[in-house]
Amino acid sequence: MTPLKEEALPAVTDTSHGAPYPDGDLLLLEDLLTDEEIERYHAARAFLQREVRPIATDYWNRAEFPFELLPRLAAQNLSGLNTSSHLLSGLIQMEFARADTSISTFFGVHHELVATAILDLGSDEQRRNLLPDLLALKKIGAFALTEPEHGSDISRSIGTTAERVGDEWVLNGAKRWIGNGTIADYVLVWAKDVSDNEIKGFLVEKDREGFRTQAIENKTAVRIVQNADIVLKDVRIPFTNWLPGTTSFRDTNVLLRNSRVWVSWQAVGQQFAAFDVAREYALKRHQFGKPIASFQIIQSQLSKMMANATMSLSLMIQMARLQDSGKLTMDQAALAKASCTDRMRESVALGRAMLGGNGISTDFEIAKIFADAEAIYSYEGSYEINSLLVGRAVTGISAFI
Repeated sequence: MTPLKEEALPAVTDTSHGAPYPDGDLLLLEDLLTDEEIERYHAARAFLQREVRPIATDYWNRAEFPFELLPRLAAQNLSGLNTSSHLLSGLIQMEFARADTSISTFFGVHHELVATAILDLGSDEQRRNLLPDLLALKKIGAFALTEPEHGSDISRSIGTTAERVGDEWVLNGAKRWIGNGTIADYVLVWAKDVSDNEIKGFLVEKDREGFRTQAIENKTAVRIVQNADIVLKDVRIPFTNWLPGTTSFRDTNVLLRNSRVWVSWQAVGQQFAAFDVAREYALKRHQFGKPIASFQIIQSQLSKMMANATMSLSLMIQMARLQDSGKLTMDQAALAKASCTDRMRESVALGRAMLGGNGISTDFEIAKIFADAEAIYSYEGSYEINSLLVGRAVTGISAFI
């Protein structure tokens, strides 16, 4: 592994330079947390900045996954299943993306989708047999919903089928863009039960006959994430591999709603990541005999980036309150996803431009941040789809056919 250039990896903890808000926290977030939560938040951020961020660019360049990180990552107990509030969980998700979006995505798919699905929708036997190794990252999970021809319309047009034959299910179909797909031990496959035409969830082990994965190559974003095309050809699984809490697509709503919120937290973390790099660069980069941070236009751009990040963060704090109260709706989650990713796109573009020519080299980190933002903008419902959900909520008229 080729070591990264030291000057290309400014650490967040070294960016104060006498500024009163060294971490960019103009909202005084810690006032919203208990002492125990502050300690957990600090520990999570320190670990992610120390263990994840320094290695991320090299693995991103090579499109490889750092398996050696998993035992150390598991030891931190960072899953939302182990946190005391949705705000703390969200802030940790934000810090994941602030350190690296790919590792954040890997962790979110594994914990927030697969492990949570088993916890909330699985059987007692599934929870007992699968969750310990999943939570310890000894086994990896993937969430297989989207298909080669169906993404936004998947709930209406899913092509993958499941047919009960005796004490087994037989699955046929194809999935695409499945995060962790090539490395997962268990893939949670969503398929239409041909007996009642309802979409249900099925756990498929990677070594099942007829189950094939193919890595998606030549990606320009989240390159560490091992996305896959998956083909299922007469894949037989035990009847007990069905998640009994999934009797229709409606049963996935809580999962997908909370996943949309998790990705919104990613968008906030991505904005702070871009700000961290851009501010440090502006303080170190000298032109015309002084740091470019002293020029009005640079300060204006940094101010805009910080405004976008803090407004997004304010929205997400309210999302966490709604989650804690049980009032969060899909419309609110869609508003968060659309709004935060829209501001994120502007912020990362400002940060990339601030580095000039260096901004297109991953040696200076911002190019990776800029590229990864496009993935966040697109997955868990595109900006357009989420905007239409909000439009339906405020007009009462659906723009969907």
